[in-house]
Amino acid sequence: MTRRTKILTASAVTATLALTAVGVGVANAATDPPPLAFTLATPNVTAERYIYDGSAYLYLDLGVNVIAGKDPLEIRATRKSYADPIVAQQMVVKNGRKKAVNLPAGMVTDWFGLKDFTTVTFKDAAGAEVTSFDTDFCLNSWDSARTRRDAPAENPYPRYCNGENPFNLGAVWGIQAGWNGTTASTPNDREIDLPAGQYTATVTLNPKYRDFFQVPAADATQTINLTVVDVIEDKRGAAVAEAQVKAARAGSRTSPETAVAEHGEHGGQGDASQQVSAYKPGFRPPAKAPKAVARTAVAKGPRPDLKSLPAWGISLSQEDGKSFVDFGATVWNAGTSPLLVDGFRRTGTELMDAYQYFFDANGKEVGSVEAGTMEWDAREGHRHWHFTDFAQYNLLAADKKLAVRSGKEAFCLANTDAVDYTIPNAKWRPDNTDLSSSCGQNTAVAVREVLDIGNGDTYTQARPGQSFEITDLPNGTYYIEVKANPSNKLTELSTANNTALREIKLGGTPSERTLEVPSVNGLD
Repeated sequence: MTRRTKILTASAVTATLALTAVGVGVANAATDPPPLAFTLATPNVTAERYIYDGSAYLYLDLGVNVIAGKDPLEIRATRKSYADPIVAQQMVVKNGRKKAVNLPAGMVTDWFGLKDFTTVTFKDAAGAEVTSFDTDFCLNSWDSARTRRDAPAENPYPRYCNGENPFNLGAVWGIQAGWNGTTASTPNDREIDLPAGQYTATVTLNPKYRDFFQVPAADATQTINLTVVDVIEDKRGAAVAEAQVKAARAGSRTSPETAVAEHGEHGGQGDASQQVSAYKPGFRPPAKAPKAVARTAVAKGPRPDLKSLPAWGISLSQEDGKSFVDFGATVWNAGTSPLLVDGFRRTGTELMDAYQYFFDANGKEVGSVEAGTMEWDAREGHRHWHFTDFAQYNLLAADKKLAVRSGKEAFCLANTDAVDYTIPNAKWRPDNTDLSSSCGQNTAVAVREVLDIGNGDTYTQARPGQSFEITDLPNGTYYIEVKANPSNKLTELSTANNTALREIKLGGTPSERTLEVPSVNGLD
């Protein structure tokens, strides 16, 4: 999948409000940057409104960025269980050491970032209010960059906030010292349209954040002169513009791949013509298969630990007179080592022999064992290599006996979801995040598939043969079973946590089925 590229020509402002970190005074800008800031480079922004066939797509970027000072702005959010609330802490550097400071209740209620961080208001040329809304703030910006010469060269923080999965367990959000984080210019949950004309936009840091970060009221609002112009597009241009608008609205709340792409079996699916191993040495598999050894022969040390999350995004669909239950399924790595599987092609066939590799505490490779096979999937929407022993999806009856088995039996591993980045050694910026980076092409002689620590691989089962056909099933209670490592061909720390169940209730008639999905401690 291609990365989202900002092709629109809005004159984006880089706006900055001077903020103050907890317990720290405003620094001398000439010698030490302020702990946090929004900087206004120009008060004038032009936004383009793309018109095609009676529809309008407004790309709006007011360019308001939070910029970290000499220390990063880092927030960690966790919850003990699905019955417990999310608790967020700011990691404050004092005397060279990190100290956790609890954020007040209500600032973090989900995995999309700081709740209702700013209020954005638009007024027309006559001064009448057109629209006003609050926006959340994800500190992790996919397009973050350093904003001053002496800033660190690399940004360690994740590229986006992975809030779609309701069963995430922990998140890390951060802005590297001297780098920026982009705030939202449009609502979190809807698109807006402003007819061509002149507007005044105000962006205000909401009081609870202004008070927590000790921001003077005079520094907490910026005013921008906005000009909206119409651009007439052909069909292709309109499609690109619409995708860009959706991506801009999603912003750092989701990955660029997911925001722009049509949703496939993974969160996002792209062109699998080139694998990340083609240009990153760390993902390049060996030239030939290793000599097989027994699992017991591999030295003890770090291991992956595959865990299943409850099924989510569950819905009912119909096709050709049949009813199906669609769902999302996530298996994640909660272990002490990445899951790394290399496949080696049997010459002249569509099959690879798969091997799992192991590493010591320093990351040095210490051995490998046989781990089943990989197979080429030539179907439309796939066309990549699948590992055959990663997960299994079943629909169980009320007595927990098998009712329907999903036809999804092979998988391309990719780090699609940040399930818990607060665990030790979690990989905050994984490289293989979509099908184009993980699964290879038909000319490959070898393929490497990786699931990094703290990351999950989500498959959306919304196709006949993968979702559960329930047309003729009796009404009643059922359970969607997500099971990792079903054949125990992968070596991991524990297999006791490989299975998760999610209750559903079927009703109605074969021609008009109904579906009820009880929440899990209020999570859907």
